[in-house]
Amino acid sequence: MDVDAVVLDVDGVLVDVADSYRRAIVEAVEHVYGNTIVKADVQQFKDAGGFNNDWTLTDAAALWVLASRENGTVGSVAAFTDAIAEHGGGLAGAEAVVDASLDPEAVQRVREDWQPERLRDVFQQLYLGTEYYERFEGGEPELDVEGFIHDEDRLIAPETVEALTADWPVCVLTGRPSDEADVALDRVGLDVPGERRFTMDDWAEGKPNPRALVALAERTGADSVVFVGDTLDDVETALNAREADSDREYHAVGVLTGGLTGEAGRQKYHEAGADHVLDSVNDLPALLEG
Repeated sequence: MDVDAVVLDVDGVLVDVADSYRRAIVEAVEHVYGNTIVKADVQQFKDAGGFNNDWTLTDAAALWVLASRENGTVGSVAAFTDAIAEHGGGLAGAEAVVDASLDPEAVQRVREDWQPERLRDVFQQLYLGTEYYERFEGGEPELDVEGFIHDEDRLIAPETVEALTADWPVCVLTGRPSDEADVALDRVGLDVPGERRFTMDDWAEGKPNPRALVALAERTGADSVVFVGDTLDDVETALNAREADSDREYHAVGVLTGGLTGEAGRQKYHEAGADHVLDSVNDLPALLEG
């Protein structure tokens, strides 16, 4: 694969978020509503598409919990997320499924009990912990926790960072807020200039919209770009960039260190159109050099 620039996702590629972001999703819903989904269910929402932002995934999980309390046909998490995919994915898809599954009175009760702002605040308290919450959110948390952010093990080896940055301009495209991206990049020792990174704070559309990926290709002057991610939305982002910017080549690479793992994860990547599937980002230099 001959490329001029490397673009990396953060979560599931550079750092392991199974016990941080994904744990925060589960525990935020439980804290607010008393019951929740299990951690394995998070991937079913991810596979439905449109849930690159874990705050909106938390909102959708809460909708399932609330709808399940009603006498409707919302069904299991698997049935709910399959229906979300049929409705176009994302939070709008989740809302559409609730509207279609419950009678109007039940829908009204669900929406009255649904508290996205409260969920986001609890999520941030759990994820960031007291010190980072006060620094990044500018408030005093009600929960006294160390923060799941400290449990993110690095997935990219120092020698991989060295190999990639020595031969290619390395960019970052992530759904994280900028401050949280800084924490992860510092942890793995990857220094990315501001003009070569897109975070939640830099673009409203989010993945799989291709605008940020195309912008990074333009900023690096690249004719061929590889984008490495850990979700089907990441693959779709690269495929959408091909359509939006046909003058360049965009290669989609999935890694098996996020929610998609094993042969089942590999198959899902290939079905989604990934060009390559790697065991981890540490296999990327060999792929590019080969």
